[in-house]
Amino acid sequence: MPDRGDATLLPARVRADFPILSRRVGDYPLAYLDSANTSHKPQAVIDAIATHYAEHNANVARAMHMLGAEATAGFEGGRAKVATFVGATRPEEVVFTKNASEALNLAAHTLGQHLGIGPGDEIVISVLEHHSNIVPWQLLCQRTGATLRWFDVTEEGRLDLAKADAEGLINEATKIVSLAWVSNVLGTVNPVADLVARAHAVGAIAVLDASQAVPQFGVDLPATGADLVVFTGHKMLGPTGIGVLWGRYDLLAELPPFLGGGEMIEVVTMERSTYAPPPARFEAGTPPIAQAVGLGAAVDYLTALGMDAVAAHEQAITGYALDRLNEASGVHILGPTDTKDWGGAISFTLTTGDGFAIHPHDIMQMLDSRGVAVRGGHHCARPLHKRLGIQASTRASFSVYTTPQEIDQLVDALAYTRDFFGRH
Repeated sequence: MPDRGDATLLPARVRADFPILSRRVGDYPLAYLDSANTSHKPQAVIDAIATHYAEHNANVARAMHMLGAEATAGFEGGRAKVATFVGATRPEEVVFTKNASEALNLAAHTLGQHLGIGPGDEIVISVLEHHSNIVPWQLLCQRTGATLRWFDVTEEGRLDLAKADAEGLINEATKIVSLAWVSNVLGTVNPVADLVARAHAVGAIAVLDASQAVPQFGVDLPATGADLVVFTGHKMLGPTGIGVLWGRYDLLAELPPFLGGGEMIEVVTMERSTYAPPPARFEAGTPPIAQAVGLGAAVDYLTALGMDAVAAHEQAITGYALDRLNEASGVHILGPTDTKDWGGAISFTLTTGDGFAIHPHDIMQMLDSRGVAVRGGHHCARPLHKRLGIQASTRASFSVYTTPQEIDQLVDALAYTRDFFGRH
Protein backbone atom coordinates (compact mmCIF):
# COMPACT_ATOMS: atom_id res chain seq x y z
CA MET A 1 0.00 0.00 0.00
CA PRO A 2 1.51 3.40 -0.96
CA ASP A 3 2.36 5.91 1.74
CA ARG A 4 -0.61 8.22 2.12
CA GLY A 5 0.74 10.23 5.04
CA ASP A 6 -0.45 10.02 8.58
CA ALA A 7 -4.26 10.03 8.55
CA THR A 8 -4.45 9.72 12.36
CA LEU A 9 -2.91 12.97 13.64
CA LEU A 10 -5.91 15.28 13.27
CA PRO A 11 -8.61 12.86 14.49
CA ALA A 12 -6.52 12.09 17.55
CA ARG A 13 -6.60 15.81 18.38
CA VAL A 14 -10.27 16.47 17.71
CA ARG A 15 -12.53 13.47 18.20
CA ALA A 16 -13.13 14.19 21.89
CA ASP A 17 -14.54 17.59 20.83
CA PHE A 18 -17.49 15.94 19.03
CA PRO A 19 -19.95 14.44 21.55
CA ILE A 20 -21.94 12.50 18.97
CA LEU A 21 -18.92 10.42 17.96
CA SER A 22 -19.09 8.53 21.25
CA ARG A 23 -22.40 6.95 20.24
CA ARG A 24 -22.72 3.29 19.35
CA VAL A 25 -25.01 1.48 16.92
CA GLY A 26 -25.92 -1.73 18.69
CA ASP A 27 -22.67 -3.61 19.30
CA TYR A 28 -20.66 -1.37 16.98
CA PRO A 29 -19.00 2.01 17.40
CA LEU A 30 -20.46 4.70 15.17
CA ALA A 31 -18.36 5.15 12.03
CA TYR A 32 -19.80 8.32 10.53
CA LEU A 33 -18.80 8.48 6.85
CA ASP A 34 -21.47 10.90 5.62
CA SER A 35 -19.83 14.28 6.19
CA ALA A 36 -20.42 15.49 2.62
CA ASN A 37 -24.10 15.26 3.53
CA THR A 38 -23.69 17.09 6.82
CA SER A 39 -20.78 17.32 9.24
CA HIS A 40 -20.93 16.86 12.98
CA LYS A 41 -20.55 19.81 15.36
CA PRO A 42 -17.82 20.29 17.96
CA GLN A 43 -18.82 21.17 21.50
CA ALA A 44 -17.57 24.73 20.92
CA VAL A 45 -20.25 25.28 18.28
CA ILE A 46 -22.96 23.69 20.41
CA ASP A 47 -21.94 25.86 23.36
CA ALA A 48 -21.87 29.05 21.30
CA ILE A 49 -25.44 28.51 20.12
CA ALA A 50 -26.67 27.55 23.60
CA THR A 51 -24.98 30.58 25.17
CA HIS A 52 -26.53 32.90 22.61
CA TYR A 53 -30.03 31.68 23.40
CA ALA A 54 -29.39 31.58 27.16
CA GLU A 55 -27.74 34.99 27.51
CA HIS A 56 -28.01 37.18 24.40
CA ASN A 57 -31.22 36.29 22.60
CA ALA A 58 -32.85 39.26 20.84
CA ASN A 59 -33.49 40.45 17.30
CA VAL A 60 -30.75 42.23 15.42
CA ALA A 61 -30.45 45.67 13.81
CA ARG A 62 -33.71 46.89 15.33
CA ALA A 63 -33.68 46.32 19.11
CA MET A 64 -31.72 49.12 20.80
CA HIS A 65 -31.60 47.58 24.28
CA MET A 66 -28.62 45.69 25.74
CA LEU A 67 -29.67 42.26 24.47
CA GLY A 68 -30.32 43.67 21.02
CA ALA A 69 -26.84 45.15 20.92
CA GLU A 70 -25.31 41.86 22.08
CA ALA A 71 -27.25 39.82 19.52
CA THR A 72 -26.26 42.22 16.75
CA ALA A 73 -22.62 42.03 17.82
CA GLY A 74 -22.76 38.22 17.76
CA PHE A 75 -24.47 38.13 14.36
CA GLU A 76 -22.15 40.65 12.73
CA GLY A 77 -19.21 39.04 14.48
CA GLY A 78 -20.08 35.79 12.73
CA ARG A 79 -20.15 37.63 9.41
CA ALA A 80 -16.74 39.18 10.05
CA LYS A 81 -15.24 35.79 10.94
CA VAL A 82 -16.61 34.19 7.78
CA ALA A 83 -15.31 37.09 5.70
CA THR A 84 -11.80 36.66 7.07
CA PHE A 85 -11.96 32.89 6.68
CA VAL A 86 -12.70 33.05 2.94
CA GLY A 87 -10.46 36.02 2.16
CA ALA A 88 -13.19 38.60 1.59
CA THR A 89 -11.97 42.17 1.34
CA ARG A 90 -14.79 43.44 3.60
CA PRO A 91 -17.54 41.84 5.72
CA GLU A 92 -20.24 43.43 3.57
CA GLU A 93 -19.35 40.97 0.81
CA VAL A 94 -20.83 38.17 2.94
CA VAL A 95 -24.60 37.63 2.65
CA PHE A 96 -26.27 35.15 5.00
CA THR A 97 -28.96 32.87 3.56
CA LYS A 98 -30.60 29.77 4.99
CA ASN A 99 -28.44 27.40 2.90
CA ALA A 100 -26.42 27.18 -0.30
CA SER A 101 -29.55 26.30 -2.29
CA GLU A 102 -31.17 29.59 -1.33
CA ALA A 103 -27.94 31.41 -2.18
CA LEU A 104 -27.94 29.86 -5.67
CA ASN A 105 -31.59 30.78 -6.17
CA LEU A 106 -30.73 34.32 -5.07
CA ALA A 107 -27.94 34.40 -7.63
CA ALA A 108 -30.15 33.07 -10.43
CA HIS A 109 -33.02 35.48 -9.75
CA THR A 110 -30.96 38.60 -9.27
CA LEU A 111 -28.48 37.95 -12.08
CA GLY A 112 -31.31 37.11 -14.45
CA GLN A 113 -32.93 40.46 -13.75
CA HIS A 114 -29.70 42.45 -13.62
CA LEU A 115 -28.34 41.06 -16.89
CA GLY A 116 -31.69 41.13 -18.66
CA ILE A 117 -31.40 37.44 -19.54
CA GLY A 118 -33.61 36.50 -22.49
CA PRO A 119 -33.90 34.47 -25.70
CA GLY A 120 -30.55 33.95 -27.38
CA ASP A 121 -28.63 34.07 -24.10
CA GLU A 122 -26.92 30.97 -22.74
CA ILE A 123 -26.18 29.76 -19.21
CA VAL A 124 -23.50 27.11 -18.72
CA ILE A 125 -23.32 24.55 -15.90
CA SER A 126 -22.02 20.95 -15.84
CA VAL A 127 -23.46 17.45 -15.70
CA LEU A 128 -21.79 16.80 -12.33
CA GLU A 129 -23.64 19.54 -10.47
CA HIS A 130 -25.76 19.10 -7.36
CA HIS A 131 -29.43 19.68 -8.15
CA SER A 132 -29.17 23.01 -6.31
CA ASN A 133 -26.85 24.23 -9.07
CA ILE A 134 -29.08 22.90 -11.84
CA VAL A 135 -32.70 23.64 -10.98
CA PRO A 136 -32.39 27.43 -10.29
CA TRP A 137 -30.78 27.89 -13.72
CA GLN A 138 -33.41 25.69 -15.38
CA LEU A 139 -36.09 27.88 -13.80
CA LEU A 140 -34.33 31.04 -15.01
CA CYS A 141 -34.22 29.67 -18.54
CA GLN A 142 -37.89 28.73 -18.37
CA ARG A 143 -38.79 32.25 -17.22
CA THR A 144 -36.68 34.05 -19.79
CA GLY A 145 -36.32 31.84 -22.85
CA ALA A 146 -32.56 31.52 -22.39
CA THR A 147 -30.76 28.27 -23.22
CA LEU A 148 -29.11 26.01 -20.64
CA ARG A 149 -25.91 24.22 -21.75
CA TRP A 150 -23.45 22.08 -19.80
CA PHE A 151 -19.99 20.58 -19.59
CA ASP A 152 -19.79 16.83 -20.03
CA VAL A 153 -17.36 14.72 -17.98
CA THR A 154 -14.62 12.35 -19.05
CA GLU A 155 -14.72 8.67 -18.16
CA GLU A 156 -12.47 9.54 -15.22
CA GLY A 157 -15.08 11.95 -13.89
CA ARG A 158 -13.39 15.24 -14.68
CA LEU A 159 -14.86 18.07 -16.72
CA ASP A 160 -14.31 17.40 -20.43
CA LEU A 161 -12.62 20.67 -21.33
CA ALA A 162 -11.52 19.45 -24.74
CA LYS A 163 -15.08 18.57 -25.74
CA ALA A 164 -16.29 21.92 -24.44
CA ASP A 165 -13.72 23.73 -26.56
CA ALA A 166 -14.64 21.69 -29.64
CA GLU A 167 -18.33 22.51 -29.15
CA GLY A 168 -17.75 26.18 -28.38
CA LEU A 169 -19.59 25.69 -25.10
CA ILE A 170 -18.54 29.04 -23.66
CA ASN A 171 -19.03 31.71 -26.31
CA GLU A 172 -20.28 35.24 -26.90
CA ALA A 173 -23.84 34.17 -26.10
CA THR A 174 -22.79 32.91 -22.64
CA LYS A 175 -24.00 35.20 -19.87
CA ILE A 176 -23.50 33.07 -16.74
CA VAL A 177 -21.23 30.12 -15.95
CA SER A 178 -22.07 28.34 -12.68
CA LEU A 179 -19.99 25.34 -11.57
CA ALA A 180 -19.13 23.27 -8.53
CA TRP A 181 -15.65 23.71 -7.10
CA VAL A 182 -15.71 20.10 -5.79
CA SER A 183 -18.15 17.40 -6.91
CA ASN A 184 -20.29 16.11 -4.06
CA VAL A 185 -20.40 12.66 -5.71
CA LEU A 186 -17.01 12.04 -7.30
CA GLY A 187 -14.90 14.32 -5.15
CA THR A 188 -13.43 15.85 -8.32
CA VAL A 189 -11.78 19.22 -7.70
CA ASN A 190 -12.44 21.39 -10.74
CA PRO A 191 -9.88 23.90 -12.12
CA VAL A 192 -11.90 26.90 -11.02
CA ALA A 193 -9.37 29.61 -11.90
CA ASP A 194 -9.26 28.36 -15.50
CA LEU A 195 -13.05 28.04 -15.67
CA VAL A 196 -13.59 31.53 -14.28
CA ALA A 197 -11.10 32.90 -16.80
CA ARG A 198 -13.00 31.19 -19.62
CA ALA A 199 -16.23 32.83 -18.45
CA HIS A 200 -14.71 36.28 -18.12
CA ALA A 201 -13.04 36.02 -21.54
CA VAL A 202 -16.51 36.23 -23.13
CA GLY A 203 -17.89 38.75 -20.61
CA ALA A 204 -19.89 36.21 -18.59
CA ILE A 205 -20.51 36.20 -14.84
CA ALA A 206 -18.80 33.33 -13.00
CA VAL A 207 -20.58 31.62 -10.08
CA LEU A 208 -19.04 28.87 -7.95
CA ASP A 209 -20.71 26.35 -5.65
CA ALA A 210 -18.06 25.88 -2.96
CA SER A 211 -20.17 23.83 -0.53
CA GLN A 212 -17.73 20.89 -0.68
CA ALA A 213 -14.60 23.05 -1.01
CA VAL A 214 -14.75 25.44 1.94
CA PRO A 215 -14.82 22.62 4.56
CA GLN A 216 -11.87 20.78 3.03
CA PHE A 217 -9.10 23.25 2.24
CA GLY A 218 -8.21 26.87 2.70
CA VAL A 219 -9.90 29.17 0.20
CA ASP A 220 -9.34 32.72 -0.99
CA LEU A 221 -12.54 33.53 -2.82
CA PRO A 222 -11.44 36.81 -4.44
CA ALA A 223 -8.32 35.05 -5.74
CA THR A 224 -10.48 32.64 -7.77
CA GLY A 225 -11.66 35.59 -9.84
CA ALA A 226 -15.27 34.44 -9.37
CA ASP A 227 -18.04 37.00 -9.16
CA LEU A 228 -20.30 35.07 -6.76
CA VAL A 229 -19.55 32.04 -4.57
CA VAL A 230 -21.95 30.06 -2.38
CA PHE A 231 -21.38 27.59 0.44
CA THR A 232 -23.21 26.26 3.47
CA GLY A 233 -22.54 26.19 7.20
CA HIS A 234 -23.63 22.66 8.10
CA LYS A 235 -20.92 20.97 6.02
CA MET A 236 -18.11 22.96 7.70
CA LEU A 237 -18.82 21.90 11.33
CA GLY A 238 -21.39 24.69 11.72
CA PRO A 239 -25.15 24.58 12.31
CA THR A 240 -27.89 23.89 9.81
CA GLY A 241 -30.07 26.76 8.67
CA ILE A 242 -27.33 29.09 7.43
CA GLY A 243 -25.62 29.47 4.08
CA VAL A 244 -23.37 32.10 2.57
CA LEU A 245 -23.33 34.06 -0.65
CA TRP A 246 -20.02 35.84 -1.14
CA GLY A 247 -19.81 38.35 -3.95
CA ARG A 248 -17.71 41.15 -5.35
CA TYR A 249 -19.15 44.16 -3.59
CA ASP A 250 -19.48 46.23 -6.76
CA LEU A 251 -21.63 43.49 -8.28
CA LEU A 252 -23.71 42.97 -5.14
CA ALA A 253 -24.41 46.72 -5.06
CA GLU A 254 -25.86 46.49 -8.59
CA LEU A 255 -28.08 43.46 -8.00
CA PRO A 256 -31.78 43.89 -7.21
CA PRO A 257 -33.38 42.42 -4.06
CA PHE A 258 -34.38 38.77 -3.99
CA LEU A 259 -36.89 38.78 -1.10
CA GLY A 260 -38.75 41.77 0.29
CA GLY A 261 -39.48 42.94 3.82
CA GLY A 262 -37.79 43.45 7.16
CA GLU A 263 -34.42 45.16 7.24
CA MET A 264 -33.67 45.01 3.50
CA ILE A 265 -35.20 48.46 2.96
CA GLU A 266 -34.17 52.08 3.37
CA VAL A 267 -37.53 53.83 2.98
CA VAL A 268 -40.99 52.34 2.37
CA THR A 269 -43.98 54.35 1.20
CA MET A 270 -47.25 53.05 -0.17
CA GLU A 271 -46.09 53.95 -3.65
CA ARG A 272 -42.55 52.56 -3.67
CA SER A 273 -39.56 51.43 -1.62
CA THR A 274 -35.84 52.01 -1.68
CA TYR A 275 -33.39 49.34 -0.62
CA ALA A 276 -30.50 49.03 1.77
CA PRO A 277 -26.97 48.41 0.51
CA PRO A 278 -25.52 44.89 0.64
CA PRO A 279 -25.59 42.67 2.57
CA ALA A 280 -28.83 43.87 4.22
CA ARG A 281 -30.52 44.18 0.81
CA PHE A 282 -30.48 40.39 0.54
CA GLU A 283 -31.36 39.51 4.16
CA ALA A 284 -35.09 40.17 4.42
CA GLY A 285 -36.76 39.47 7.74
CA THR A 286 -35.23 38.06 10.90
CA PRO A 287 -31.97 36.42 9.81
CA PRO A 288 -30.36 33.21 11.14
CA ILE A 289 -28.90 34.90 14.21
CA ALA A 290 -27.96 31.97 16.43
CA GLN A 291 -26.79 30.10 13.35
CA ALA A 292 -24.43 32.96 12.45
CA VAL A 293 -23.03 32.84 15.96
CA GLY A 294 -22.57 29.08 15.62
CA LEU A 295 -20.98 29.44 12.20
CA GLY A 296 -18.55 31.96 13.65
CA ALA A 297 -17.61 29.41 16.30
CA ALA A 298 -17.09 26.78 13.59
CA VAL A 299 -14.79 29.17 11.73
CA ASP A 300 -12.84 29.74 14.97
CA TYR A 301 -12.52 25.98 15.42
CA LEU A 302 -11.31 25.33 11.87
CA THR A 303 -8.94 28.28 12.04
CA ALA A 304 -7.41 26.92 15.25
CA LEU A 305 -6.88 23.54 13.58
CA GLY A 306 -5.33 25.20 10.54
CA MET A 307 -6.80 24.64 7.11
CA ASP A 308 -3.48 23.30 5.85
CA ALA A 309 -3.77 20.53 8.45
CA VAL A 310 -7.41 19.95 7.50
CA ALA A 311 -6.52 19.66 3.81
CA ALA A 312 -3.61 17.31 4.54
CA HIS A 313 -5.89 15.07 6.59
CA GLU A 314 -8.58 15.01 3.89
CA GLN A 315 -5.94 13.99 1.36
CA ALA A 316 -4.49 11.31 3.63
CA ILE A 317 -7.77 9.76 4.74
CA THR A 318 -9.19 9.81 1.21
CA GLY A 319 -6.02 8.12 -0.04
CA TYR A 320 -6.26 5.47 2.67
CA ALA A 321 -9.93 4.86 1.81
CA LEU A 322 -9.10 4.63 -1.88
CA ASP A 323 -6.42 2.02 -1.21
CA ARG A 324 -8.66 -0.08 1.04
CA LEU A 325 -11.66 0.08 -1.30
CA ASN A 326 -9.53 -0.81 -4.30
CA GLU A 327 -8.49 -3.95 -2.41
CA ALA A 328 -12.10 -4.88 -1.59
CA SER A 329 -13.84 -7.49 -3.76
CA GLY A 330 -16.79 -6.29 -5.81
CA VAL A 331 -16.21 -2.56 -5.25
CA HIS A 332 -16.11 -0.32 -8.32
CA ILE A 333 -15.05 3.26 -7.58
CA LEU A 334 -16.61 6.05 -9.64
CA GLY A 335 -14.59 9.00 -10.82
CA PRO A 336 -10.86 9.68 -10.53
CA THR A 337 -8.40 6.86 -10.00
CA ASP A 338 -5.97 8.79 -7.81
CA THR A 339 -6.22 11.52 -5.19
CA LYS A 340 -4.79 14.33 -7.33
CA ASP A 341 -7.40 17.09 -7.37
CA TRP A 342 -9.78 14.92 -5.38
CA GLY A 343 -11.82 15.98 -2.36
CA GLY A 344 -12.94 13.94 0.62
CA ALA A 345 -15.68 11.78 -0.93
CA ILE A 346 -15.67 8.42 -2.71
CA SER A 347 -18.71 6.98 -4.49
CA PHE A 348 -18.84 3.36 -5.56
CA THR A 349 -20.98 0.41 -6.55
CA LEU A 350 -20.87 -3.10 -5.09
CA THR A 351 -21.50 -6.44 -6.81
CA THR A 352 -21.57 -10.02 -5.56
CA GLY A 353 -19.26 -12.74 -6.84
CA ASP A 354 -21.73 -13.71 -9.57
CA GLY A 355 -22.06 -10.10 -10.76
CA PHE A 356 -25.32 -9.19 -9.00
CA ALA A 357 -25.41 -5.42 -8.38
CA ILE A 358 -26.46 -4.68 -4.80
CA HIS A 359 -28.71 -1.63 -4.59
CA PRO A 360 -27.13 1.27 -2.68
CA HIS A 361 -30.16 1.51 -0.39
CA ASP A 362 -29.60 -2.11 0.65
CA ILE A 363 -25.90 -1.44 1.12
CA MET A 364 -26.68 1.60 3.25
CA GLN A 365 -29.00 -0.39 5.51
CA MET A 366 -26.62 -3.31 5.84
CA LEU A 367 -23.75 -0.99 6.70
CA ASP A 368 -25.89 0.87 9.20
CA SER A 369 -26.58 -2.39 11.01
CA ARG A 370 -22.83 -2.63 11.57
CA GLY A 371 -22.41 0.96 12.72
CA VAL A 372 -21.27 2.51 9.43
CA ALA A 373 -23.17 5.60 8.24
CA VAL A 374 -22.89 6.28 4.50
CA ARG A 375 -25.22 7.71 1.89
CA GLY A 376 -26.91 5.63 -0.78
CA GLY A 377 -28.82 7.06 -3.75
CA HIS A 378 -28.13 9.67 -6.41
CA HIS A 379 -26.85 12.23 -3.86
CA CYS A 380 -28.93 15.04 -5.40
CA ALA A 381 -26.96 14.54 -8.62
CA ARG A 382 -29.22 12.40 -10.77
CA PRO A 383 -27.97 13.72 -14.15
CA LEU A 384 -24.42 12.70 -13.25
CA HIS A 385 -25.51 9.18 -12.37
CA LYS A 386 -27.43 8.94 -15.65
CA ARG A 387 -24.30 10.09 -17.47
CA LEU A 388 -22.32 7.35 -15.70
CA GLY A 389 -24.91 4.75 -16.74
CA ILE A 390 -26.15 3.91 -13.24
CA GLN A 391 -29.19 4.83 -11.18
CA ALA A 392 -27.47 5.30 -7.84
CA SER A 393 -24.27 4.78 -5.88
CA THR A 394 -22.98 4.49 -2.34
CA ARG A 395 -20.88 7.36 -1.00
CA ALA A 396 -18.41 7.49 1.86
CA SER A 397 -17.25 10.97 2.82
CA PHE A 398 -14.87 12.29 5.41
CA SER A 399 -14.07 15.16 7.75
CA VAL A 400 -11.50 16.19 10.33
CA TYR A 401 -12.64 13.46 12.73
CA THR A 402 -12.50 10.50 10.30
CA THR A 403 -10.05 7.74 11.27
CA PRO A 404 -8.45 4.85 9.36
CA GLN A 405 -10.23 2.50 11.77
CA GLU A 406 -13.57 3.80 10.47
CA ILE A 407 -12.46 3.07 6.92
CA ASP A 408 -11.50 -0.45 8.00
CA GLN A 409 -14.93 -0.83 9.59
CA LEU A 410 -16.49 0.25 6.28
CA VAL A 411 -14.48 -2.29 4.28
CA ASP A 412 -15.35 -5.09 6.71
CA ALA A 413 -19.03 -4.16 6.54
CA LEU A 414 -18.93 -4.15 2.73
CA ALA A 415 -17.44 -7.66 2.75
CA TYR A 416 -20.23 -8.79 5.09
CA THR A 417 -22.83 -7.19 2.81
CA ARG A 418 -21.38 -8.80 -0.31
CA ASP A 419 -21.31 -12.21 1.35
CA PHE A 420 -24.88 -11.80 2.62
CA PHE A 421 -26.32 -11.00 -0.79
CA GLY A 422 -24.10 -13.60 -2.45
CA ARG A 423 -25.84 -16.29 -0.39
CA HIS A 424 -29.38 -15.13 -1.19
